[in-house]
Amino acid sequence: MTTKLVVIGQGYVGLPLAVAAAEEGFHVVGYDIDERRVKKLAVGESYVGDIPAERLRAILDRGTYRPSIDPDDVEGFDIAVITVPTPLHEGVPDLSFIESAGELLASRLRPGATVILESTSYPGTTEEVLAPLLHKGSLLEPGTDFHLGYSPERIDPGNTRWTFETTPKVVSGIDDRSLAKVRGFYERIVAEVVVAPSPRVAELAKVMENTFRHVNIALVNELATHAEGIGVDVWDALDIASTKPFGFMRFTPGPGVGGHCLPVDPLYLSWKVERTLSKRFRLVELADELNNQMPEYVVRRLTRGLDRRRQTVTGARILILGLAYKANTGDVRESPALPIARMFIEAGATVRAADPHVTESPDIPGLTRVDLTAEELREAHAVLVVTDHDAFDYDLVAAEARYVFDCRHRIAAAEHIESL
Repeated sequence: MTTKLVVIGQGYVGLPLAVAAAEEGFHVVGYDIDERRVKKLAVGESYVGDIPAERLRAILDRGTYRPSIDPDDVEGFDIAVITVPTPLHEGVPDLSFIESAGELLASRLRPGATVILESTSYPGTTEEVLAPLLHKGSLLEPGTDFHLGYSPERIDPGNTRWTFETTPKVVSGIDDRSLAKVRGFYERIVAEVVVAPSPRVAELAKVMENTFRHVNIALVNELATHAEGIGVDVWDALDIASTKPFGFMRFTPGPGVGGHCLPVDPLYLSWKVERTLSKRFRLVELADELNNQMPEYVVRRLTRGLDRRRQTVTGARILILGLAYKANTGDVRESPALPIARMFIEAGATVRAADPHVTESPDIPGLTRVDLTAEELREAHAVLVVTDHDAFDYDLVAAEARYVFDCRHRIAAAEHIESL
């Protein structure tokens, strides 16, 4: 008998999961409320860089995957996985997408079914928020009538070594039977499963992973802003420090942080600590402050570079390389390129942007999308490398641009090239 799997949310987390499960023989319904997404998926068009269209078309042709916007298609599921966004609203966790998904599943929940939450949230979400919703809507008892667990997503867009299938998958359940069901499901589609003692531990582990990165990136970002003033190349210092084989892990500075993991997830932990313990998580707050300052710092540095070349930012033509928040992906969520572009436009600059991975232009009035060409480089008063996609021809940039400010240290130093 074929197992029916429903994956709620077909974004950067849900689609890779749905595809991997469909390839392993599950009958998968990929449910999403975005009609444009569902239409693209139905014709084999992938908008997630990690999922080639060929993989998508193969499971569509095989009949093991069906994208849907119809809630009735959720009916009769054996396993449901929730992979919906968990944004912030005025600094407070917004669990409305999890709640909507829970209500959708609750009305269709059957005895013996399994529900798994993958969305990142604060410790306690699975048992304090999702479990009561499922019980209320189904009148079934969690752990007795149906199985419930948490398995945090660890998707790293653009990473070809550590994919959904090869990255160790943390699993947990609200009781032993739930854990067995959750573990058994993921063991069929990933290479390694790691068992957490409870959903709370798994939830904390996830936000801990992201907080670790957030704090260490903030450290090197602040070092970068100070190193210039004391006459030290921070990149040289990082290269030297990285030769230590223990006690040091290399993080690199950049124009800010983007995506969902770093700008949002650590604040879920901070909010939970303050609400539960009436204490502030000061390190998280400071890291958030420092990383959020980086786009403005980049604008100041490039403005100073223009001034030295007797060109005001008002009236300057600036070419931004990269709109995505991460190299070799098309994801613009919380990308530092967006506030940087807005600040330059507000200052009176003509701003153009090249990004071969971003298919839909962000809603920024005054921003013009272009291809990276020798003519665009020559016409720009300044070229700003925000996202270091491999597809960019950096030799061409170095040869044709008048002035380059490289936030990613991708181009060799020269008189007309500065690094962050």
